[in-house]
Amino acid sequence: MERKSERELRRPFEESLRLHAFYRGKIETHLKCPIRSYEDFALWYTPGVAEVCRHIEQDPGLSFAYTNRWNTVAVVSDGSRVLGLGNIGPEAALPVMEGKALLFRYLGGVDAVPLCLRASSPEELVKVVKMLEPSFGGVNLEDIAQPACFSILERLQEELEIPVWHDDQQGTALVVLAGLLGALDVVGKKREDIRVALIGAGASNLRIASLLMKAGVRGENIVLCDTKGILHRDREDLARSNPWKWQFCLVTNGENLRGGKKEAIEGRDVLIALSSPGPGVIEPEWVSRMNRDPIVFACANPVPEIWPWEAKEHGARVVATGRSDFPNQINNSLGFPGLFRGVLSVQARKITDEMCLAAAFALYHFAKRRGLHEEYVIPTMDDWEVYVEEAKAVASVAVEQGLARRPRRPEEVEEEARSLILRARRMVAEGVRNGTIPLPPEGEGA
Repeated sequence: MERKSERELRRPFEESLRLHAFYRGKIETHLKCPIRSYEDFALWYTPGVAEVCRHIEQDPGLSFAYTNRWNTVAVVSDGSRVLGLGNIGPEAALPVMEGKALLFRYLGGVDAVPLCLRASSPEELVKVVKMLEPSFGGVNLEDIAQPACFSILERLQEELEIPVWHDDQQGTALVVLAGLLGALDVVGKKREDIRVALIGAGASNLRIASLLMKAGVRGENIVLCDTKGILHRDREDLARSNPWKWQFCLVTNGENLRGGKKEAIEGRDVLIALSSPGPGVIEPEWVSRMNRDPIVFACANPVPEIWPWEAKEHGARVVATGRSDFPNQINNSLGFPGLFRGVLSVQARKITDEMCLAAAFALYHFAKRRGLHEEYVIPTMDDWEVYVEEAKAVASVAVEQGLARRPRRPEEVEEEARSLILRARRMVAEGVRNGTIPLPPEGEGA
């Protein structure tokens, strides 16, 4: 893999800053109904809308039929753990949540509203989201620090009647699993045989460990490593301070291995790092001490724990990162747009692990049909049809599990997903053509 210069590595940051200043944000509100004359206001607003309100009053579920609630997601964050930047606050988190809304719309045909909250406690954040429930068809939690993110997700999943999802947990796990399935095909290894090191024991890797086990990876063959070392059954400090980590002390690391990152990685087939931005977090020499044809996912943002070329030079067969300027981008944007497209199309009440597995396998099978190789173990965001496949797979599971308010056949979901996604993409293309979406001045962004 060719090394990149410092200038090349810095370019996305510099261009992003210029473009954000030029467009003054990435999203705005558009109308979906016609205004043929001013008389239409009597239909879309008063007095005609009163009849719609009366019907919803009698049956609140009709809010999914008579408003855009059915296709609208709240993207909620308190800015306490943003993109490897840490606790930067709700205002600084807003560009990320706007970006999330952009991806929801363009990739999944889902309308999303960024909501950055100045919440003083997990209880306050839960209370606010519960108050917002009547306006939304789903909730995407984003960039909330652990351990609060665990309790917030659990409470909202239990107390709301719309699907709640924490993308840093479930979304990351879904996409990592999809990429790993592809990588294992490339190197010729089986899920039930591999030994896995997870570097970082935050929200992402804990959920990854859980989903890997549900997909057939043996818990005893997984080791997790946090800032204090490998998780093992004598880490009783975690039993008191972090029950979510403690449960993994009991079901992983069958050898009760001790030590730090180096010891966790040695003799493993797979290294999945979601820890601190690098480089230098993972030493290249540690990769050379892994098993034959190792797989390395270095997913910290904005800089991976080890540069891909360093991992390759020390024996890695397949390398993936979270960045779009390297092959095999492990990006949550491959997961949440298609998954939410599916749950919203059938008005699912919950998002389950089985739905996440269905989405992951849809991604894997799509990439497999395209032809897996060392630099293509997972689809890219250009493969727009994969979101249709995900939506269909997820919706089918929701119907099977009895969680769909509006059960529909797979072909109906497929048709709607394709229509909504293409509509969103065509609106952007048409906006560029007719000038309502201006291109940046020459030299101020690609």
